[in-house]
Amino acid sequence: MEHTRIGHKGLDGHGYIEREGSLGQVPPAFRPVVAAARARIAEAYGRRLHSAYLYGSLPRGTARPGESDIDLLVALQHEPDQDDLDAAEVLVQGLDQDFDVIDGGGILLFSKETLLSEQERYDLGWFLACLCTPLLGSDLAEHLPRYRPDTLLARETNGDLADVLPRWRERAAAAGSPEERRKLVRAVSRRLVRTGLTLVMPRWHGWTSDLRESAEVFGEYYPERATQMRAAAGTALTPTGDPDVLRAYLDDLGPWLAQEYAARIGTKARRTGHPGALVPGPDTA
Repeated sequence: MEHTRIGHKGLDGHGYIEREGSLGQVPPAFRPVVAAARARIAEAYGRRLHSAYLYGSLPRGTARPGESDIDLLVALQHEPDQDDLDAAEVLVQGLDQDFDVIDGGGILLFSKETLLSEQERYDLGWFLACLCTPLLGSDLAEHLPRYRPDTLLARETNGDLADVLPRWRERAAAAGSPEERRKLVRAVSRRLVRTGLTLVMPRWHGWTSDLRESAEVFGEYYPERATQMRAAAGTALTPTGDPDVLRAYLDDLGPWLAQEYAARIGTKARRTGHPGALVPGPDTA
């Protein structure tokens, strides 16, 4: 069955996913914080740094002042240690405190070896090559392949949702305030929408990072779940601390999506090791 083409499918003329975003697309209001991030990363890591990247709404040009966070990936010459994690925490907290234009942020820390490993070729490798904008250093994407929106990519990027759900439930049970739940809702809804998009990606033959477009694409293939996914896209952009919203994700949409993903796409290959870390800011789950 042919489905309506929604927007630009994010592919080049050969069917490969085009790299999204650029520093030139960063909205003017966010350029000072991006410049500060570049300078502070270089100062914090020095010779330990291989390269750094910006991803998310800022390089896509869709960031909203006071609502969007800053998302960074740092590639180190070695596996991250505690000093690296501490430096990242200080860095992201400093950016959040010094720039009202952002609402928190986070830094992904990995070694160059991990990012280029065969094990991460269709997960972190794809993420860097297609979703990250170079900010500092030599671009590791030059050592990675081109990627198509196929079943292999879908499986290796989001085929672990069933493993993630128990951790979300633990965090939901521990959340003691609406603000803590809001942060978790933001993270969970983003992940569910992106998982919904990659579930149908091999059939749609395209890619988009736009959450609302992702929900619409998903809804063409699963109309019975379209309303839920549109709502998830909305809460990803404007999160709520309502416990009923979180409960619906963890008890209904999430388990159904994990089951359907396993049946149609398969499950992600088990990792022998996954060195690296996400250092969250005040509003990054």
